[in-house]
Amino acid sequence: MIRDLLQIISDSERVVPAGKIEEKFLTDTLGRLKGKADALVFPLTTEEVSAVMRYAWERGIAVTPRGAGTNLVGSTVPQKRGIILDLSRMNRILELDRGTLTATVEPGVVLQDFQAYVEKLGLFYPPDPGEKTATIGGNIATNAGGMRAVKYGVTRDYVRGLEAVLPDGKVITAGSKNVKDASGLQLKQLFIGSEGTLCVITKCVLKLIPKPEATLSALVPYQSLESGIRSVHEVLMANVNPTAVEFMERSVVNLGEEFTGVYFPYPEAKAFILLTFDGTKEQIAQNIAKARQVTAQSGAMDFLELDNPEYASQIWQVRGSLVKAVEAVSEQEPVDLVVPINRSAAFISFVHETEKKTGVQMVAFGHAGDGNVHLCIVRGDRDEETWQRELAGVMHTVYGKAYELGGLTSGEHGIGIAKRPYFLRHTNGTNLDVMRSIKEAIDPKRILNDHISYLK
Repeated sequence: MIRDLLQIISDSERVVPAGKIEEKFLTDTLGRLKGKADALVFPLTTEEVSAVMRYAWERGIAVTPRGAGTNLVGSTVPQKRGIILDLSRMNRILELDRGTLTATVEPGVVLQDFQAYVEKLGLFYPPDPGEKTATIGGNIATNAGGMRAVKYGVTRDYVRGLEAVLPDGKVITAGSKNVKDASGLQLKQLFIGSEGTLCVITKCVLKLIPKPEATLSALVPYQSLESGIRSVHEVLMANVNPTAVEFMERSVVNLGEEFTGVYFPYPEAKAFILLTFDGTKEQIAQNIAKARQVTAQSGAMDFLELDNPEYASQIWQVRGSLVKAVEAVSEQEPVDLVVPINRSAAFISFVHETEKKTGVQMVAFGHAGDGNVHLCIVRGDRDEETWQRELAGVMHTVYGKAYELGGLTSGEHGIGIAKRPYFLRHTNGTNLDVMRSIKEAIDPKRILNDHISYLK
């Protein structure tokens, strides 16, 4: 295989044989799920991706695409050996078109680098998932969400077009720079969020908007998480148009404080809501004043405007570090599910009841404005057998409740390997049949990311 791949990619540094593949390329960011591969390839062009895929297709060789490897559910973990196709070196910003407010980039462009680039030019790319070192291609493959979704939407809302390589090596263009498109089936929407099971993305046409004039955050402490989450509905109904609405339990804030060395005010508070507003300074002032009034009526202990940029950055640093903060003290299983926003408080109450019944610690935070709940289910000092048994029981319980409330398995992380049992248990069989039919039509040899096996 290596000799054949070197005929396609003549640079031997970009074709790595099995025995020399670093472990980080065989896992995801958590490092607990691990796979094996026969070769690791770093393409630089669409033509190279196409040639590698055609080679794999003709021989029935499994291919696992990846970007920065920040995935949390094992989507980038090769389960059938074969080829790892690492797109991180396809990292050029190819064009910025002010006339259409679009940018065309390669999939390996890192999110934070792209955001910084366009903001220097007075433009704005709103999708803002927690992991800023992820690649744009990976964001599209998982339809990444993030903290600004409550106002601006998710990655899907900012993808105008895609160039992609199909499993057999053919190159397809889906979408364009045009704002509207009623021209047949929307293939780009099919590829977005497909976790690398249908194609390998090689170019991305992204929608941009003018950069907001200003931004301001506020930290709102509450005596209980339930009261904080319930107040979110009042904030949203007040039409103050927040950019972000995040919730955090005191228990996870404590871990974030220890991890970062940054401490929140109101140590007696049981929970916090973290708000951000952007727009003109006048719009922000009006929205802040109204939000202050609404949260006070909803039982907030205070409303702290974070008008010092350095301090605001530190507070957001705590929020951004929460998964790593929990992981620093104990192995944990990250849960990313979504419930209707008016059922968030009921779900969190159920989580607390389950925690008391089972003795398994669960700390909650997430995007209160869109019902996307992140749970860290903490292992503690349990041995492996006990941990796996109790974890499976708790996971089935909380996912079952989420579906009972009208929720879904994942809001932004995807299914991958880790969430497969819960997705299969609760997803309508007809829906699964349609997904499998689409996979069969595009990849009948099942070579592309087939280990995401809910498609089987």
